[in-house]
Amino acid sequence: MGRVIPLDEVREASDYLTPLFDLVADDMEAINRIILDKAVSDVDMIPQLAHHLIDSGGKRLRPMLALASAKLCKYVGSGHIRTASAVEFMHTATLLHDDVVDESSTRRGKKTARMIWGNQASVLVGDFLLGQAFKMFVDVGSMSVLRIMSNAAATIAEGEVMQLAAAKNTSTTEDEYLAIINAKTAALFSSAAESGAALAQRPAEEQSALRSYGKNLGLAFQLVDDALDYSGDSQRLGKSVGDDFREGKITLPLILSFRRGSSEERVFWNRTIADGDIKEGDLEHAVSLMKRHKAIEATFERARSYGTIARDALAIFPDSREKSALEQVITFCISRTN
Repeated sequence: MGRVIPLDEVREASDYLTPLFDLVADDMEAINRIILDKAVSDVDMIPQLAHHLIDSGGKRLRPMLALASAKLCKYVGSGHIRTASAVEFMHTATLLHDDVVDESSTRRGKKTARMIWGNQASVLVGDFLLGQAFKMFVDVGSMSVLRIMSNAAATIAEGEVMQLAAAKNTSTTEDEYLAIINAKTAALFSSAAESGAALAQRPAEEQSALRSYGKNLGLAFQLVDDALDYSGDSQRLGKSVGDDFREGKITLPLILSFRRGSSEERVFWNRTIADGDIKEGDLEHAVSLMKRHKAIEATFERARSYGTIARDALAIFPDSREKSALEQVITFCISRTN
């Protein structure tokens, strides 16, 4: 059986990213300059809204994966800089869209853009950033990268629609939920990791390995997010614990609790999630049910399993500083609290 990672272990989770930070530090400075340049528009609201999220303290993990994979594959050139910048713009666009769909009020401890500028502006600025991302992918000049990222954009949009269809649906199965997060979250991790091998024109098996690494890393990342929404610390998470519950979002801890629970417990889940009738003390009761059925623990365990698959995917590459940094990212993802 797996175990829930105690808080005294996860407080230093970000230390596992230090090798990655060190590996890509110089390139990230260039990426930050490109991001600032490409977020400019004569329409005042666009840079204001874009920078609200860009400057909000995210780790920029996805662009760093693009950089590290290019270095792992011995890419020579500057295309990885623009590719990674575009990946970050894609990610930022999806966050803006996500917050509108989920009706979220906070992200990383700050008001979401939709709460300040409204839903319409958030969606449209997200579209602007997505357009800028694909202009940068075109500038890179790699049809392989453009194909990978175009497929990712379509898959992410499909995932959003799938999640919308599953919203408040307590009959959602684990397989259905994994399909959603594979599209919504893992697709961008996967494409970012694969892009380095594509740029370097590495053999198909290396591109496939990095695609698998990114996919399984992304699944682990999202599953830990799912678990922490019911077991984490709100200050370190940058959001309120229980947001998924309040929004009626179907995630793995809830799915497992519903499946493993009694008929009486399912009545509770249907009232709070399907009907949205949440009363005082319901969140605490939800967490107690998840603990009773070991749903949070099982979600962490599944995350660790995907982390193992991601680690195995890197096995075809020889030992190197780059490979070690990518392996440490896995450890970070399954032991973080923010």
